[in-house]
Amino acid sequence: MVDGVRRPGPRARAAAALAKVTGRALGPYQSAVVRIGFAGTWLFFLLRELPNRHELYGPDSPWSWQLAERLIASNRAFTVLMWSDSTLWFEVVHAVSALASLLLVLGWRTRATSVVFMVGVLSLQNRSVFMGDGGDNVIHLMAMYLVLTRCAQVWSLDARRVRLRGSASAGAAGPVLWGVLGAVLAYGALTGRFSTGWLVAFAALWVGLGLWWLVDRYEPRGDARAVLDVLANVLHNAGMLVIMAEVCLIYATAGWYKIQGSRWQDGTALYYPLGLDYFTPWPGLSGLLAGSGTLVMLLSYGTVAVQVAFPFTLFDRRVKNVLLAVMMLEHAGIAVLLGLPFFSLAMIAADAVFLPTAFLVWLGARATALRPARARARVPGAREPSEGAGGPGGPRDRRAPEDAQAPEAPEAPQAPDVPQAPPVGADPGAAPR
Repeated sequence: MVDGVRRPGPRARAAAALAKVTGRALGPYQSAVVRIGFAGTWLFFLLRELPNRHELYGPDSPWSWQLAERLIASNRAFTVLMWSDSTLWFEVVHAVSALASLLLVLGWRTRATSVVFMVGVLSLQNRSVFMGDGGDNVIHLMAMYLVLTRCAQVWSLDARRVRLRGSASAGAAGPVLWGVLGAVLAYGALTGRFSTGWLVAFAALWVGLGLWWLVDRYEPRGDARAVLDVLANVLHNAGMLVIMAEVCLIYATAGWYKIQGSRWQDGTALYYPLGLDYFTPWPGLSGLLAGSGTLVMLLSYGTVAVQVAFPFTLFDRRVKNVLLAVMMLEHAGIAVLLGLPFFSLAMIAADAVFLPTAFLVWLGARATALRPARARARVPGAREPSEGAGGPGGPRDRRAPEDAQAPEAPEAPQAPDVPQAPPVGADPGAAPR
């Protein structure tokens, strides 16, 4: 008791924390930005390299189909491209991967499309493992983590479907998509295309999707739905925690490894890539920067300091937000100066998990305000997700699937700013949402 006020004991605090983690999917805006960022980055990459797709991952790749087959037999990596060496099969996988990326950006049937997005990313990258860079590695990991999150609660077609029809699973598209994915899964299982681990994982996801649809359609307010909501929230919150930990690990290891390099220690590390043709899309600008020894030294030391310090700044929101802006500007500079736009986009998308909720709500409001009035009028009852899915007893009061649930208050999800309580949840194609 302090100043006559009784403070809750450890058990009460633990119970409150457990209720928070299981009661809702935290960080809906952050998870939406991560979803849009990574799916958009992969889509832009596929479109940019469309003329070169056969050399990167297809039949004309220097890493031949036979070499890929031997490597995958040893490392057990997952890729559906190894199901057949035909050009037609490659084109189908490439097109489906691009389509899944677009649908994930839009937030359409996110539970299923997030799984297809993951399959596309893993299939292409594992087919030719030497074609990527650090950005590809980040997308590779985040594609798997996104399957666990309820990343379409806001800024998605699923959320819009909730406002208009009361449920994100409404319509015939869901069952049709579920049936098509089930047919592909059955084919892979019967022909022995999946390893045991991947077969179990995909079967669990497929069953979970079907179970969620059945419960949401026939028992939207029953105990079964409540259990699925709790499981989905726990998976989402765990997934967001893993994403945050992954970002911190990336920066911490990058910074500490740089400290051990002699070129980073003497402040000349950035000078050398600025002189390589491969990393100089703008030779004049690179030469101007490399010509200033003081600027090169400041940027070299500043890069190391920011990367090493960032994980420790999560305990102070103001410092964290400043460093977050600096890191995003640093990646934007890398995209322009070193010609690595997709790496930079991937890292900015990863950084977005720590953006303040208030800023994202403001950004969403600005985007809505800029939308033409006619477009807004076509969405009856459209409003900020923070207003909820509808009043008690109203048509929107029906409990909707994961992605469809809108946060009750914009300031509620603050996990991304508080490392001890990061956003968490499960949305895309993962287990029951």
